[in-house]
Amino acid sequence: MSELSGGDLTSSHGWTTELNSVRIVVAHQLSGELEGALAEALATRGGPAVHRYSSQLAHTGQPLVYIGSTPPRALLQDSGGLVWFHSSNAGVDAVLREGLPSGVLLTRTVGRMGERIAQFVVGWILSECQRVPDHLAQQRDRRWQRLHSELVRGQLAVVYGTGAVGAQIGHALRRNGIRSVGISRTGRQAGGFADVLVPGRAEEVLPQARWVINALPLTAATAGLFDDTVFRQLNEATFVNVGRGATVDMESLARALSGGQVRSAVLDVLPEEPPALDALCWSLPRTTITSHSAGITYDEDVVHDFMRCWDDLRRARHPALAVQSTLGY
Repeated sequence: MSELSGGDLTSSHGWTTELNSVRIVVAHQLSGELEGALAEALATRGGPAVHRYSSQLAHTGQPLVYIGSTPPRALLQDSGGLVWFHSSNAGVDAVLREGLPSGVLLTRTVGRMGERIAQFVVGWILSECQRVPDHLAQQRDRRWQRLHSELVRGQLAVVYGTGAVGAQIGHALRRNGIRSVGISRTGRQAGGFADVLVPGRAEEVLPQARWVINALPLTAATAGLFDDTVFRQLNEATFVNVGRGATVDMESLARALSGGQVRSAVLDVLPEEPPALDALCWSLPRTTITSHSAGITYDEDVVHDFMRCWDDLRRARHPALAVQSTLGY
């Protein structure tokens, strides 16, 4: 985390006042419990009061710090009012699409999402290897038949995305004896992975993968990345998507499931949520949809991560949870 001078704070974030001079507002969609917990946390640090957002606050002339999932239109239209937007979600592609004014600091909530998603991934892998869906189907049919299980130890998982979430997945897989190789934009080595490769080298490991796990953010580079080119390289791998829905071409996935390159799929995220009743996802064979439930963000996550950013800024440090808009995460 880099040190920031007072001038850096002004030029990078558009702030000309101390943190105590800003007005902190929370989106009306956020809970009263979150608002209360945030107010209490700020009060212990001598910070300002917390307000529920209203459109009138966008035009008071006072610098605003906004906490929510997407910025209100009135804030985007106001010149110079918004100085810091803290996303209550980890994914910020919707915020970036709205287009924050130049100089606004964008931070995000990660919380324990990586831990939750890693547990989700391992849970579904073990469920598949223990044939839990098959056992449940047999019980529904009142049928008694011994089913062989599959050992995970020594098998290969390829994890796309080695950031905060991907790293947790890699560690969880390793604890269960699964060898994991990460795929990242830089190929920089990361804990939990036996190796990390750039996307251009994924072909070295995809044919041997038992599981392919998508933990990528949505950026210009990742949109539709999982297409026929990727899926054709798989050899009966299970595909798990806990990244962003729009990183997957659903028609390509359908072809891979039909052709056997993909053994089965677990989709926690979809390109459009909720999907229409006639959406392709509902008719995909051997596919489970889990309604964006793998890494739900809780109130305590938002409060904790906002206060992490607040403390960083009080120390004139660039927040560890700041988003690089050019990268999309």
